[in-house]
Amino acid sequence: AVCALRVQITDDKTRLMPAGTFHAPRGAAEGTGPWHLSAEAATAIIRLAAARSTDIAIDYEHQTLYSEQNGKPAPAAGWVDPRSLEWRDDGLYGAIAWTAKARAAITPGPNGEPPEYLYLSPVFPYDANGVPLDLLHLALTNTPAIDEGAAQLAAARMSVTHEPSEETDTVDREQLIAALGLAKDATDEQIDSAIAALKTAADDAAAFRKALGAKDDAKPDEAVAALKSKSATAPPDMTQYVPIAVFKETTDQLAALKANSNSAELDALIKEGLDDGRIPGKATADWLREQGIAACKAHLEGAPSIAALKTGQTQTQGKQPDGGKGGDDDKLNESELAVCKAMGLTPEQYRAANPAPAE
Repeated sequence: AVCALRVQITDDKTRLMPAGTFHAPRGAAEGTGPWHLSAEAATAIIRLAAARSTDIAIDYEHQTLYSEQNGKPAPAAGWVDPRSLEWRDDGLYGAIAWTAKARAAITPGPNGEPPEYLYLSPVFPYDANGVPLDLLHLALTNTPAIDEGAAQLAAARMSVTHEPSEETDTVDREQLIAALGLAKDATDEQIDSAIAALKTAADDAAAFRKALGAKDDAKPDEAVAALKSKSATAPPDMTQYVPIAVFKETTDQLAALKANSNSAELDALIKEGLDDGRIPGKATADWLREQGIAACKAHLEGAPSIAALKTGQTQTQGKQPDGGKGGDDDKLNESELAVCKAMGLTPEQYRAANPAPAE
């Protein structure tokens, strides 16, 4: 079907189809409509257009429809960016890039002379209820949908409505929802998400075929065959590999070396702590050895160095405890009590691990 709209040069987008119920001015295809373009129908058209790989053509006098019959070329007057389509209150709009010839033909003369062309006529398929399904192309014309062109226009409408080509293929909403495996009441957002997921899957499949060196249109089994063929013709470089037994032996030896290194380091840390008094005695040293290097380092960083516990020194510098007065062997002096406080030990626990020296 076709209809007509006044056309003019503008920096804004141009109205390509009117909103609401409309008729062709003098009849079109198999009737004069009416046709009904709603926001929902326009959204479906916008979605289809966004998936196109080519711009929407604007020709002269619908020559795209007549070229097969009259053998004449169908030069373009302009092109509509399919991703620029936009719904507004009064219809479907889009951005047009006019050719220089067409721009001159629709521009009034310098003295107010009328332009060569006044109307823009879209061509679209529609369903049994008169709802437009797609925007196929448009034309500059002064006699939109004239009677003598009815047969050709009808044939074009029937061909795109009942035998869609690859470029102008349209899909019924219910069929689309069923094909995507969605619920019957799926929203436009859910449909868009499902289509995007399919596109991602297709892109992943293309990347998979490319990685395998298969053709872009290769099926999965063909891609796998290509991988097998590639493997057969290009054997792996065995100098880059070692037997599993050699690999395991090497990793075991590295683990053993690391364990020995850790043990030696731990022994050195404990000796250092005993020598400078940060480790009060054997019981603490044995306990730290069980905890490992990290715990031992943490203890040594936080423990005070107690001169009385340093190797080679007595806790009372050769004097009797309590100022030489003697006393209970189990009683802790100030230095030992400081160690208990630092280690979180009771005096009994400390004395059990570090017996008092025999007299």
